[in-house]
Amino acid sequence: MPQRIFITGYGIISCIGNNIEESFNFLLGSKPGTGKINHVQTLLRDELLVGEVTKSLDELFDMAGIQPADGYSRNTLLGIIAAREAFASGRLDQHTELRTGLISATTVGGMDRCELYYNDFLTNDTRNSFIDSYDCADSTEKIAQLLGIHDFTTTISTACSSAANAIMLGARMLRTGKLDRVMAGGCESLTRFHLNGFNALKILDKDSSKPFDINRAGINLGEGSAFLVLESEETLKKTGNVPLCELAGWGNSCEAFHQTASSPDGIGAYLAMKKALDMSGMAPREIDYVNAHGTGTDNNDLSEGRAIEKLFGTRIPLVSSTKPFTGHTTSAAGSIEAILSILCIRNGVVWPNLNFRERIAELSFSPVEKLMTDTEVNAVMSNSFGFGGNDTSLIFRKVEV
Repeated sequence: MPQRIFITGYGIISCIGNNIEESFNFLLGSKPGTGKINHVQTLLRDELLVGEVTKSLDELFDMAGIQPADGYSRNTLLGIIAAREAFASGRLDQHTELRTGLISATTVGGMDRCELYYNDFLTNDTRNSFIDSYDCADSTEKIAQLLGIHDFTTTISTACSSAANAIMLGARMLRTGKLDRVMAGGCESLTRFHLNGFNALKILDKDSSKPFDINRAGINLGEGSAFLVLESEETLKKTGNVPLCELAGWGNSCEAFHQTASSPDGIGAYLAMKKALDMSGMAPREIDYVNAHGTGTDNNDLSEGRAIEKLFGTRIPLVSSTKPFTGHTTSAAGSIEAILSILCIRNGVVWPNLNFRERIAELSFSPVEKLMTDTEVNAVMSNSFGFGGNDTSLIFRKVEV
């Protein structure tokens, strides 16, 4: 029988908080964390709402516990802050004989540094730490070096499913005995490149995003970072850590329907969810809550909604999207929303789908409209669907201790 995988630590930073406690308390207030742009120098500053971390670069250096230096992007600093919290939460400084890995995800990488020196780079052909820090793996390497994780490191970049895929890869490496424990997640910062790219696709909502609403108009982009500590069943016996929950199942599909759009019938989303459910050994009725990908775009919400209907039939669980809280944090979304899902299990809550007013006509269900407390939440499915149809679902399950 395959080894069970447990979550024993976590860390997070986003527009709704600088750590787990702040984030949880913000969510209880049932209000969006998005607002006007403050730190990105862009012509779109007054046009868009984003989920921007409130701290400046200097403040992030201070929070990360390192001296300001060239070669550190905003993306890397966000990653370090979340990774430090997860590292401490999972007590990774202990039992150093255990094989420990870091799997981090990002897509935009250090573009914020590259943007500042792009013109200089073209005219003078200079290479400096601002250009070198653009590479997606740069943030992974700096986090690993700072925390002393050397047994295995790698970086995943599959757009909006990146961090979920990092968690999935970590779990697979534990099951196959390649590692004893792993810190997996992702980081992403807002940049002009980021904003302009999504704006060119015409899928940004200039007001608060409205996932699963008939009047949905697009995404509010966000930034942040989150990491989970995963341990195998055997490792748990050695560390003595108390698990936060179990990672009971995971599934990935790549339908390759379109470069950016999901298939209208949601076949890729359905396959990812079905694989995760089959691996968990659970029946569809045992899923209490689906933390949907729910971007607020016309295409995604209808496609995902149809996939949910196909999988769950007439007994659809509670469904909501948490992106109106955090913004769509793209490559970090899979780990940020995984933590928000775990908080539901740990605290008996279900997060509301903010800004919802009217159900999509083609769907048979509506999302959760108000915060639910004192609710039994034993299993949560968390969806992260990326460009190119790379779709991943994770299932977290309560552990009785």
